[in-house]
Amino acid sequence: MLSRVAHTIYWMNRYIERAENYARFMEVNFNLSLELHPNATEERWQPLVVTTGDWPLYDSLYDHVEKSKVINFLGFNRENPNSIYNCVRAARENARAIRPEITMEVWEQINHLYYMVQEEAENKIWELEDPRNFFLEVKKSCQLVYGIVEATISKSEGWHFGKIGQLIERADKTSRVLDVKYHMLLPKSGPVGSPFDLTQWSSLLKSVSAFDMYRKKNGKLTPHDISDFLIFDKAFPRSILSCLIGVEKSLYSISGRGEGFSNTAEKELGRLKSQLEYADINDVFDKGLHEYLDDLQKKLNTVSDKIFETFFTTDKVPNEKKTFSY
Repeated sequence: MLSRVAHTIYWMNRYIERAENYARFMEVNFNLSLELHPNATEERWQPLVVTTGDWPLYDSLYDHVEKSKVINFLGFNRENPNSIYNCVRAARENARAIRPEITMEVWEQINHLYYMVQEEAENKIWELEDPRNFFLEVKKSCQLVYGIVEATISKSEGWHFGKIGQLIERADKTSRVLDVKYHMLLPKSGPVGSPFDLTQWSSLLKSVSAFDMYRKKNGKLTPHDISDFLIFDKAFPRSILSCLIGVEKSLYSISGRGEGFSNTAEKELGRLKSQLEYADINDVFDKGLHEYLDDLQKKLNTVSDKIFETFFTTDKVPNEKKTFSY
C-alpha cells in the first residue's frame, strides 16, 4: 500500500474518533452542569477545554468561559483545528482522497456526518438552551462509521492502519479526561464520598462510555478502582492498555510478525505496552496520577511519531501532521 494512502486512512480514522470523543465529552459535561450552581460555569467548562489541550487557543479567542462559547469552540470554531466541524471536514477530505480504498457505504456515512454538522453550524446550535441532540447525533453518526467499516471493509493493510489511528486517538483521549477531571474537578467537589463527589466520578466514567462496564466489574465508585479500570483493564475497549494491545496486533498484521519488533514503531509501542502490563494502580498512585498520565501522553506521542516515521514519511510533511496539536 502506498504510504500516502495508508497515512490518509490513518488520519481519517483519527479525526472521526476525535470528533466522537469531543461530542461525548460535551454531552456529559452539559448533563453535569445542570446540577451545578449557575455561577459555576467556569469551574465546569474550563477543564473540558483543558482536556483537549487547546486552552491557550481558546484563551486567545474568547474573553471569558461560558457554556455557549465552549460549545462553539469545541464544536464549530473554524480557527480551532480540532473542533468537531474541522475534524469531520478533514475526515471527509481524507475519505475523498482515498475513495477507491473505501466502500460506498463508508463514504456516504461520512458525507452524511459532514452535512449534518455543517447544517447545525449554520443553525448556531451552540446558542440553544439544550444542544444535547447534536452531541447525540455526532456520536451515533461516528459509531455508524465504525460499524460500516467493520461490516464492509476487508481486514487488509488499510483496515489495520485505520484501526491504529482510531486506537492511538482513543488512548490519548482516555488519558486526558482521566488526568484533567481527577486533578481539576475532584479538589473542588467536596469531601470524598459525598454525593457530588460520586456524581463527578460517574461523569468521568460516562465521558468514556465506561460507567456500565465499570459498575458490572467493581460496583462501588472509588478513584483507585476507576483509575485502574481506565488504564489497565484489558477487556474494556476504551482502556489505555486495551487500545495499545489493539495497536500492537495491527502493527504485527502489517509487518507479518507475531512477537518482538521489526521497526521503531513496534519497538516503542511494545515498550510502552509492557510498562503498562507490568505495572499496577499502586505504582501509579505512588508516582502520582497526574505525573504518570503526563508521562504516558508523551510516550503516546512518541509512538505516534514513530508510526509516522516508519510508514508515512515523505519529503513534505502532510497538513494533518501540522494540525495535530498534542
